[in-house]
Amino acid sequence: MSGVVLRSARRSAVLAVAVSLSVLAMAGCGGSGDQGSTSSDKSSPASGGSLKGQTITVYSGQHEQTVSTLVKDFRARTGITAKVRAGDEAELANQILTEGPASPADVFFAENPPALTTLENKGLLAKAGSAALSAVPPADSSAKGDWVGVSAREAAFVYNTGKLQAAKVPSSVKDLADPAWKGKLGVAPSETDFTPIVTRVIKEEGQDAAKSWLEGLKANSKVYSSNEDLVTAVNRGEVEGGVIDHYYWYRLRDEQGAAGTHSALGYFKPGDPGALVDVSGAAVLSHGKHQAAAQAFLAYLTSKPAQQIIATSESYEYPLAAGVKNTKVSRALADSGPVARPGDLGDGKEALDLLKSVGLL
Repeated sequence: MSGVVLRSARRSAVLAVAVSLSVLAMAGCGGSGDQGSTSSDKSSPASGGSLKGQTITVYSGQHEQTVSTLVKDFRARTGITAKVRAGDEAELANQILTEGPASPADVFFAENPPALTTLENKGLLAKAGSAALSAVPPADSSAKGDWVGVSAREAAFVYNTGKLQAAKVPSSVKDLADPAWKGKLGVAPSETDFTPIVTRVIKEEGQDAAKSWLEGLKANSKVYSSNEDLVTAVNRGEVEGGVIDHYYWYRLRDEQGAAGTHSALGYFKPGDPGALVDVSGAAVLSHGKHQAAAQAFLAYLTSKPAQQIIATSESYEYPLAAGVKNTKVSRALADSGPVARPGDLGDGKEALDLLKSVGLL
């Protein structure tokens, strides 16, 4: 995603502001998807009907290239235009809080549940339509029905194959606080992808133990501002390993090619806090001026045509709709364990407070 390194350093701090429901003025993130058609097939599970010609505004923290392809196909199928304001999900959630009912956003498309939960807890989301919710497993969407899961990603341990053997990959994310990892580990704590893992450690071990774990991570690690920087550092041998979402490694592999790839992915044991599969989701804003068209976009995102775009895109995420698989990722979603229930991840505030208290933010 363009500009992600610059945004990453601020993302957890901004989300912390959003979680506490402070209203700090934030500049809007630019960016708009090209609205041209990519498909001659005008049929759609979310037919625009009388909505044809309407324009909705989507605040999107998701992968820009994939979202651009999705909105083109959505317009071709429905006649509805989706203008995309791309940026970091935490910044965009805070922007919606700041703008309040005056926000031009009709849809919020986020990478992780906490940003959606923040807006849900504030009462800013409309109920998602049954067409969208019924297309994906119920556990992958909001328990209240306020937002719908669209795709999934898995936390993984990326390691340098010249410095670490696959058999030595840690079985638990908690092992990374051991002094044996001192000077060998990289961490990107300001990434919103990292916060849910901290939340899971807190739930499993308690606040005090989680704090001790984070202090161990801090003592052992070199801190990076983004997952892109972290996976690159591991690949070149600057550190032996680090925790990322799986798709960052696949992108690096594409960029470096086989000859330039000196890293691989390992996974934590099932049930470990680091064995996290979580969802990206989308919601309709309750104050949006184009409710029906926005609901049509949610229904489209969970439809098979959209899920197939996600499955074959450079996002390398897992589609959630039945019958659609990502064959570009070597590990199947079914082998990754259950997707984390969004309610178990909360709004991330407790994790963010703990990260700040130990000086990782």
